[in-house]
Amino acid sequence: MPQLPALRLTGAKVLRDDKLVEDALSFAAGQITSGNYAEVDLSGYYILPGIVDLHGDGFERHLQPRPNVHFDETTALENADAELAANGVTTAVFAQCWSWLGGRRSPEYAINLLKAWGHYKPRSLVDIRFQIRYETHMVDTVDAMIETIQTHGIDYLVFNNHIHDAAKARETAPLGFAGYAAEAGRSPRQHATVLEEMLGNSYKVDESLKQIAAALNSMGVRYGSHDDETASARRYFDNLGADICEFPTTLEAAEQAHALGNPILMGAPNIMRGGSQSGNVAAQDLVEAGLCDALVSDYYYPALQGAVWALVDRGVMSFEQAWALISTKPAMILGLHDRGHLTEGARADFIVMNPRTRRIEATVSNGQLAALSGEAGIRFAKNTDAISIAAE
Repeated sequence: MPQLPALRLTGAKVLRDDKLVEDALSFAAGQITSGNYAEVDLSGYYILPGIVDLHGDGFERHLQPRPNVHFDETTALENADAELAANGVTTAVFAQCWSWLGGRRSPEYAINLLKAWGHYKPRSLVDIRFQIRYETHMVDTVDAMIETIQTHGIDYLVFNNHIHDAAKARETAPLGFAGYAAEAGRSPRQHATVLEEMLGNSYKVDESLKQIAAALNSMGVRYGSHDDETASARRYFDNLGADICEFPTTLEAAEQAHALGNPILMGAPNIMRGGSQSGNVAAQDLVEAGLCDALVSDYYYPALQGAVWALVDRGVMSFEQAWALISTKPAMILGLHDRGHLTEGARADFIVMNPRTRRIEATVSNGQLAALSGEAGIRFAKNTDAISIAAE
């Protein structure tokens, strides 16, 4: 994608050093600079660091908008990319399953999607990355998974263990179990057979996870766990080296993560809705207790900025503090030190927000104009050089 020419954005309030201050923002060649360039007047707007989303599976709706409707991977990536840009996400980690559940959660599906991603990346509007969500009982696929991580440059993995939830669903929620089977292209009996095979792997899991952890360490891949229920589960994964705690389902697990110094990620939709859709611990309760280090989109990209405003409106924290939960802090957690802040030399990843309407009207990712609308679009259009080059 072509980059914007060097520009100086004036008149706005810029979020720097945890404060919104009236300032100018200059950028050139994909980086924040201190130069004097052609100006765009953004008086009345906020200029904020781009959103860094460490876990989102909203892209799945573009791949499979209905249970039996599938679209090709490239079309899905293009549309998910546009949705991210419109919602101010400049770095997105797509959470792709590597699971016995089959269908779009299977290893085969993951590999095909990653191949499509590799071809699509050069024209992506924002920085799309992938996370592997590895189901712990997939012990026979470890070598293939490690090879996939190496081949496609995956830098983040989380361990899932939903095997017992599936076993419980088979007994207590047969219709739901049948739905998962149908999504995988299996009959309930076939799905149950695969479940039994996975349960039979239970005695191999611990040694398998140690093997995976050693491989990830050698490759410099960051890893964590998902949906920890207990303090002992969090201690286990921390001892393994999986120090990121995604979506702890209980206060106990979150408190243990905090005591261990493990970053805690919670879902932004949980904040917006005022609680968990599955009955787990409320994310706002963890934020108020100092037990949440970053918010992620989970299944709904608009929830990221929506959660910020919800925390502000409810008097939980200032706008600056809330915005850090979706920008500065997640960037630090994943070691992306070149983004999440608007200091000289950082990537030119930022958004332009109208604070009166709370709408994101422009998204710039690595100096590229990824999304533009509203009054901000009119103001950028006044700089004809900028728009003509961006449109080429």
